[in-house]
Amino acid sequence: MSWKPGDRRDTRDRMVRVDQAGEYGATRIYAGQLAVMGDRTPAARTINGMANQEERHRAFFDAMIAARGVRPTLLQPFWNVAGFALGAATAAIGPDAAMACTAAIETEIDLHYQQQLQELGDDDPELSDAVDRFREEEVEHLDTALASGAENTFGYPVLFTLIRTGCRAAIALSKRI
Repeated sequence: MSWKPGDRRDTRDRMVRVDQAGEYGATRIYAGQLAVMGDRTPAARTINGMANQEERHRAFFDAMIAARGVRPTLLQPFWNVAGFALGAATAAIGPDAAMACTAAIETEIDLHYQQQLQELGDDDPELSDAVDRFREEEVEHLDTALASGAENTFGYPVLFTLIRTGCRAAIALSKRI
């Protein structure tokens, strides 16, 4: 199968591609946060639990990419570095900022997954079921982040908006490239 960046592919292929990229990015963000925070604080233990769920999501989409022959995003090396850097930077600010990062991303991912579910309808039960299950866990991450002090971060509205904007850009780019 030949392809090039920007190919117009089946909508479900783009969904699988962007979801795998997003879950990969999430694992890198949490890896960056844990690299800075260590693993002994309550916040780090909470982040580790969320990271384990994201790793399970990523593994699911890795398998789906392989099974369906979907081309992964060419931006994965960039998401590797960018995700880790975002995680490390927010953790360096403090545990509340690490949670603010999660709150911003999970807010956007909730909307993203809801949109996918509407687009899919009943056309792809395997993908719909996974997106629905994972969306519920992402909303749990959002709730956990808010309960853990995300909004206490200095400059929260600005940080929240910047991270959400970056997340939207990553989604748009990963669908195509």
